[in-house]
Amino acid sequence: MTDVRVGIGGWSFPPWRGTFYPEGLAQKRELEFASRAVTAIEINATYHGSQKPASFANWAKTAPEDFVFAVKGSRYVTNRKVLREAGESVQRFLDQGLVELGDKLGPILWQFMATKKFEPEDFAAFLRLLPAKHDGIALRHAVQVRHESFAVPEFVALARDAGVAIVFADSARYPAIADVTADFVYARLEAAEEAEPQGYAPAALDRWAEAAKTWAAGSVPEGLPYVDATPPPRVPRETFVFCINGAKVRAPAAAQALIARLG
Repeated sequence: MTDVRVGIGGWSFPPWRGTFYPEGLAQKRELEFASRAVTAIEINATYHGSQKPASFANWAKTAPEDFVFAVKGSRYVTNRKVLREAGESVQRFLDQGLVELGDKLGPILWQFMATKKFEPEDFAAFLRLLPAKHDGIALRHAVQVRHESFAVPEFVALARDAGVAIVFADSARYPAIADVTADFVYARLEAAEEAEPQGYAPAALDRWAEAAKTWAAGSVPEGLPYVDATPPPRVPRETFVFCINGAKVRAPAAAQALIARLG
């Protein structure tokens, strides 16, 4: 089995102060604390606007060795009618300084609005805009689609041909696609409940821990919604599981509970 990384979305969230972060912890030390409590963090600020190269460098310096940041792609790329026209925005996003993360750069997450429908030719053109390398640093891409029109074999085939991961999202709001299409797996657990101290009930956390182990070992978990019945090649895959959205205040507890189950 290869690596399983479990994390949260961002690190600056006031309700975590006193629940996840110790009372009195300086805000400037929150990333230092969070990056030692979980094994990955999804940077969400990059979705809303460009960041400075110095910021990426500082984040990389603050996090410990073997830590990974996933980076959410710009909304100026994904929130547009014609995706094939996003080339300039993709380049601008990559040029903002992502390479300063070095070997701590994980997958780039391209998240689409729930109203975005699958248009095969346009989406294929978008996938061709995603480079495998930038300034000498290898890139991995994941796409999170949230409209039911994507739940078709043609979309799965496009992602697989491009080596781009389809994000599996455990969500009460959007349809899920669990097909494995890349050499890594990207999952988002979005159905946490505030009434559960760890976001998910213990039995559910057990199931997600087993699913993560299964993905990492190169197989696919049973009972998830697949579009293409053809199993992917059985090879170990680095697996990312983010506890995010839903009852966000519970996300760190959910992530830590999963990490404990993964041993």
